[in-house]
Amino acid sequence: MLRCTPFLLFDGDCAEAMTFYHYCLGGELTLIKLGDTPMKAQFPPEKHDRIINARLNVGELEISATDWMSDAVTRRPGNTMSIYVTGGSYDELKTPFEKLSEGAGKETFQALHEMPFGIYGQFTDKFGVPWIFLGKG
Repeated sequence: MLRCTPFLLFDGDCAEAMTFYHYCLGGELTLIKLGDTPMKAQFPPEKHDRIINARLNVGELEISATDWMSDAVTRRPGNTMSIYVTGGSYDELKTPFEKLSEGAGKETFQALHEMPFGIYGQFTDKFGVPWIFLGKG
């Protein structure tokens, strides 16, 4: 079953922001630093303390977030929030990913592919809306 949740992008203060939201809303907060994952080898050491995945669950409310990792794309108002689609398998994500990404820009496009944490893909659609897809792999 597909699910959508807000996905927030921060610039080094993800842990602080998500801890604040946890304080305000309660629930369960998970913070994973880049340096604690196999992906750390793909990034310079100065980024290892950044949050690669944060998730706050408060009943039916879920907020996901990360710190900005890319040097190729400039962080600016309008690209600091995405629609985050989660699902199970590659097959479940493939059709909506392909349909929504028709006409998408190439700057942020990453086809659905296997990552250490599951199936991942992203793009900015033809209307300028950023999308991130994550499956269980």
